[in-house]
Amino acid sequence: MSERIIPIIPAGSRAPDGGRQRTRLWAQISFFVLFVLAPVFDLLRYDLVAGHAWFLGMEWRVGLSDYSAGLIGLGQLWTNIGLKIFLPILGTGAVLIWVSWKWGRLYCGWLCPHFSVVETINQFMRRATGKPSVWEKRALPTREPDGTTWRADPRWWFITAPLAVGFAFVWAVVLLTYLLPPFEVYGNLLAGTPTRNQFIFITAGTVVLSAEFLFARHLFCRFACAVGLFQSLAWMGNRDAMVVGFERKRGADCNDCYSACDHVCPMRLKPRNIKRQMFTCTQCAQCISACATTQKDNPNGPLLSWVSGEAARQNEAGLRASTKVRS
Repeated sequence: MSERIIPIIPAGSRAPDGGRQRTRLWAQISFFVLFVLAPVFDLLRYDLVAGHAWFLGMEWRVGLSDYSAGLIGLGQLWTNIGLKIFLPILGTGAVLIWVSWKWGRLYCGWLCPHFSVVETINQFMRRATGKPSVWEKRALPTREPDGTTWRADPRWWFITAPLAVGFAFVWAVVLLTYLLPPFEVYGNLLAGTPTRNQFIFITAGTVVLSAEFLFARHLFCRFACAVGLFQSLAWMGNRDAMVVGFERKRGADCNDCYSACDHVCPMRLKPRNIKRQMFTCTQCAQCISACATTQKDNPNGPLLSWVSGEAARQNEAGLRASTKVRS
C-alpha cells in the first residue's frame, strides 16, 4: 500500500515571484513602524526642549553646556562634535552610498517610509482615475499581471483624498516628535490642547505634505529627494551594480504581454530601457514580479531579472546595440 502525502501548501499557491513583493511589503511596514516609534523610545531624535539628542535610549551630548561652564576646553568640544555628530552622519552616509553603489536604491524601494506612501496612494488613485498620478497622460490597462481586471471609479476619491491627508497628518506629527518630547506632543493632541507652535507646525506640515502626496509623490522621489539623488549617482558610477536585466534575445515573448512591467512601475519608468534611462530606479522589483507573473506558463521563465557584474555590463551593451539598430 503506497503512502499518501498531502501537501500542506499547494504548489500553485506560491507567488510566481517567489514571494519577493510580500517580503518587501513586510520590510516597508516594519520600517514605517520604526519611523513612527523611534522618537517614542528615544532611539533617534533631537530634543529642542532638553537641548540634546537621543540615540538608542541614551542622551547624546556634544558638551556645549560643559564648554560654556568652563568644564571642558575647545579641543575637547571639537573632538566631541567630530565623534558624535560628523562621524555618525558620515558613517551612515558612507554605508548608504556603498549599498547604493553595489545594489542601487534599495533603501528607497524596500525601506523608505515616503516611498511606501507613494506606492499606497498610487494604487488608490489608479482606482479613482485609472492612472497612478494626475500627471499621467494615459490611463493604465484595466488588468493586473495575474489576469484579473478592474475598472476606475471616481468614488474611490472618497478614500484616496482622505488617505493622502491622513498620511500627511501622521508624517507631520511624527516629524514633530523628532524635535519635541513625543509624549508631550501626543498628550496635547489627545487632549485637544496643542501649543500654538505645535498647531502651526502640524497644520503647515499637513497642508504641504497633502499637496505633495496628492500631486507630486513620485516626482519628489525622482527630482527633489537628496537621499535618492546621491544613491542614484553612486549606482550609476558602478557598471557592475545590480540592475534589472532584460533577455533581449527573447524579446518576441513580450508580444503576448501588455507591457505589464512598464505599467506597474511606481516611478513611471520603462524597465526594459538602458540604465541611464533608469536613473531613478528604486529596485522595488515590481517589474520583475510582473514579468514573472505574466510569464509563469512560459517554460523559459521571465524575461526580466536582477543581474550584476559582467551580466550587468553585457545587458547594458546589448540594450545599447539594440537601441542603435532600431534607430
